[in-house]
Amino acid sequence: MKIENLKFQIRPPRPPSVPRGAGLRTTCWPVVLAVIFVGVGISRAAAPGSDFEEVYDLLRKNLAGIEDPELEQAAVRGLIQQLYPQVAIVTNTTPGTNSGTLAATSILEGAYGYFRFNDIAQGIDKEFGAAFKRLSSTNKLKGVVLDVRFADGQDYEAAANLANGFFATRQPLADWGEGARFSAVKTNAVSLPLAILVNEETRGAAEAFAGILRNSDIGLLIGDHTAGQANISREFTLKNGQKLRIATRPVKVAGGAAIERKGLTPDIAVDISATEERAFVQDAYRSVTRSNALAAAAGATNLTASSATNRLRRRLNEAELVRMQREGVDLDGEFVTGREAGPNRPPVITDPVLARAIDLLKGLAVVHPLRASF
Repeated sequence: MKIENLKFQIRPPRPPSVPRGAGLRTTCWPVVLAVIFVGVGISRAAAPGSDFEEVYDLLRKNLAGIEDPELEQAAVRGLIQQLYPQVAIVTNTTPGTNSGTLAATSILEGAYGYFRFNDIAQGIDKEFGAAFKRLSSTNKLKGVVLDVRFADGQDYEAAANLANGFFATRQPLADWGEGARFSAVKTNAVSLPLAILVNEETRGAAEAFAGILRNSDIGLLIGDHTAGQANISREFTLKNGQKLRIATRPVKVAGGAAIERKGLTPDIAVDISATEERAFVQDAYRSVTRSNALAAAAGATNLTASSATNRLRRRLNEAELVRMQREGVDLDGEFVTGREAGPNRPPVITDPVLARAIDLLKGLAVVHPLRASF
C-alpha cells in the first residue's frame, strides 16, 4: 500500500549548545563570515560574495569591546551552529538516561503492541523479536507502535537487522558506505500496521531505522521532524580537550538518498514541547490539565471539553454504548483523566502522540477487513 503524507510541519533543526571555549583559528570560510554577521547584528543577506579578510579586519579594528580571541570564538561557535547536525561538539550525557535498548513493552487497549526503544544497538533485533513473540502469543494484535522518540545509536548494522524483521521479501534496507544491505526472504515477518513515533531527538541509528520503514511504505511517522543525524561520524580531539564530531559519510535508507539535514518529515505532525513529551514517554497515562490547543493536537477522537478544562472521554465500543444507553447511563458524565479511571473505567492515554497513533491503528484495523470483504 502506498502511503501518502497527511500533514507537513517544517521547522528548522534545533541548534546545539556550543561551549564558549570551543576556540579554533579562523580561516577564509564564507560560512564563518555569515556567522559573524549574525553575531554582530549585520544582515545575513550581505554575506554571499563578501571578502572574509576585509570584513574580519574591519570588525577587529572597529567593533567596540571585542578582543581577537572572543571574535574568533564567536566565529567558531556560529560555524558549528550553521553546520549542525553534520558538525557538533560532543557533550557528556547524564549516566543512566538512555540505559538499555528496548526500554518498555506493553499491550495498549487490548490489541496494540507497544515497543519503546532507548538505543539501537547490537542484538536489538533479537530482543525485539523475543518481546514481539511474547506479546503476540497471548494477544491477538491488530497493530504495532514503535516508539523511537529520544532514541539514538551509532550501530547502523543493528538498525538494518531490526528493520529486516518487518520485510517478507528482499528489499534494500540501508547503505552506510560498506555496500547496500538487503532484507532476507522470510515467512514470519511482522506484517501488522505500523505507527512509528518520532521527534527532534530521534537521531542516528534510530532515525535510520524509522527512515527504512517509512521510505519503504510499511509504516507511518507520527510526531515531529527527526534530528537529521543519520551519518557515520568521526570524533576529533581539539587542543582544549573537547571533541568535535564530524559527519564523514551519509547513511542512505531504503535504496534511496541519504536522510536530509532537516530530518524525516512526520506523516502526522503533533506539536508538543520536549519537556512535556519526556514526561509522557515515562507515563502515557499521567493526569494533566490541557489547553484547547494541546487538546486539538491529541486528536478530536481522544479529547473532549468539560467545563473550564479539557478532560478525556473514555473510548467506548459499540456494545458499551448500547449497554450504557439501555441502562440510562449519563454519557456526558463519563469523563476520566489519565489514571483517574475506576475499576470499570480503563485508563486513558494522555500522551497526544501515542493517542494519535492508536487512533490511526484503530482506523486501519477497521478499514482493512472492509476492503477484504469486497
